[in-house]
Amino acid sequence: MSRAHAESVIKNIIVELVQECAVRGHVVSETLVAFMVKAVVLDPRNGFNVDRLLTKQDVQKLLCLAKLMEKCSPSLDTIKMQVYFDMNYTSRREFLEEIHRVVESRLSPVSREITDSRVKRREELDALYLKIITFVQLSTSMGSPKDDKAVQQATAALQSVFPPMELGAFMVLLKREKEQQLKELAMLVTGIRLFNKASKKGGEETDVHELMPTILIEALPVTIKNIEHELSVSQNLAWKYTAVLEKPADPDSQPGECDVPVVLLKRALYNIRQHEVFLKMLLPLFKSLSKVWSGLKDEAELLNILNNIRHNLQPFIASQAKMFSEAYLDSLLEASEVKTDEQRMTESSANFNELPLQYNGFCGYTLVNSDGLLLPGNPHIGVFKHKEKLYVFRSKEAALKFASSPGVFIAEVAEKAKHSPELIQLLKLHQQFSCVTPYEEMQPGERLLVKPIKKCESGTQTDIHPVETNIVKSYEWNEWELRRKAIKLADLLTKVTHSVQTDLSHMRRENVSQTWLPKNAASQSKRDSESNVPKPQIYLAGLRGQRDGNMVKTNLTRSVDE
Repeated sequence: MSRAHAESVIKNIIVELVQECAVRGHVVSETLVAFMVKAVVLDPRNGFNVDRLLTKQDVQKLLCLAKLMEKCSPSLDTIKMQVYFDMNYTSRREFLEEIHRVVESRLSPVSREITDSRVKRREELDALYLKIITFVQLSTSMGSPKDDKAVQQATAALQSVFPPMELGAFMVLLKREKEQQLKELAMLVTGIRLFNKASKKGGEETDVHELMPTILIEALPVTIKNIEHELSVSQNLAWKYTAVLEKPADPDSQPGECDVPVVLLKRALYNIRQHEVFLKMLLPLFKSLSKVWSGLKDEAELLNILNNIRHNLQPFIASQAKMFSEAYLDSLLEASEVKTDEQRMTESSANFNELPLQYNGFCGYTLVNSDGLLLPGNPHIGVFKHKEKLYVFRSKEAALKFASSPGVFIAEVAEKAKHSPELIQLLKLHQQFSCVTPYEEMQPGERLLVKPIKKCESGTQTDIHPVETNIVKSYEWNEWELRRKAIKLADLLTKVTHSVQTDLSHMRRENVSQTWLPKNAASQSKRDSESNVPKPQIYLAGLRGQRDGNMVKTNLTRSVDE
């Protein structure tokens, strides 16, 4: 089975699971099913090998219908909550862009009527002017077009910048120019009305809150209060779950009876911790709404969207609340102390909150050594840096043991996440699982499940002279040219110019004189000559022809004196 064929089989499995769940009365998204299938592949207990061809047994394991149909499952609820948050949460900029698109689609019919109008009579011009007033009111949301007082205020503001007599000039503009002028008129009228509302007569001081939309004034404090209350409830539950799971390991505590598996308590802890993380992500956005005064209408719409997300997150923590009530947790705790996250990190610096801590600030050693227990690390103990990543721990002993073999513990944390896939997002293990992208790093249009790897070749070039005025014309890089200029200046220093002017020639003509450069001349102080010495000539006689004869050596070299 080829890789493409395997991917096709997995896609068919996802579609089949969605249809089967729908038949059984459970509506699930393909994204949720894909996440569950991926969790099955990552779980080492299933024995999947990415390089191995899919067998019939593998396909049966991928048909994880039982997991999707589980009732009252904190683990499944956590994954559903992550998928829902991923599908609905995006950046502030994209939220506002979507609001603007909705407003523009709502205003497009009115804008089209105005820009396409070809009126000529007086009555038609008056009707067109009323349509422009309606467009301005709808685009600013400052009062309803059916409110007579709001219509009067908008009319007065529009007449101050665009009187009805200018409709003729407006009609001859192009369609694009008309649309642009309508937007500018809407902004001008909004500014004028806000200024008039703030400038009360009699010198009375105006409260800035009076300029905000009513929905923002009424809903913002209530929504922030609600989300802070839900965050407090989730944190209290997380602390109680943590204390219950810590109790068996405490030598001073009395052993209590627990009739539920520990793994369910851990999954409930993961569920409530994920809910806490999402609420904290939403809370800064809520608080920023009260500080931003521009685009108040957009903030009100954004408030409704975030409030809906917050409200829709509530059902995803229902299963753990149904299985483990607070009274039941209190009975398990008995007299044990419930520590808050702040108590665990006493006297820690506020700057630690800005550090990119691994595992979302939880102790990785405790997660491995305590079989999946989530405990927040204490940065005041110290921050361990390993391969440009920062880790925190619950105690000094945990930090020392983690530092002794960090690679082993990091791999063990990844294995824990494979057994509990909801930990991938909760602990931000996206770097170890390339198929998952964290919410903070998502690009427009991306989702958390699949993050394709994109590579491209690029190059940059720097201009030699980006600013022409900075060029030094007298600069010379050639040393020989500098040498030539230096010789020329030195030669001029030896020249003298004489000029004479008399009273008769004063202010009548110019007198000039010219000097001639010296001629090139050469001298010779010696002449070239050469000497010759005699060439050595030696003659040897008697080398051949005589067996017993003697060799005679004769020197024929001439004397040097000759």
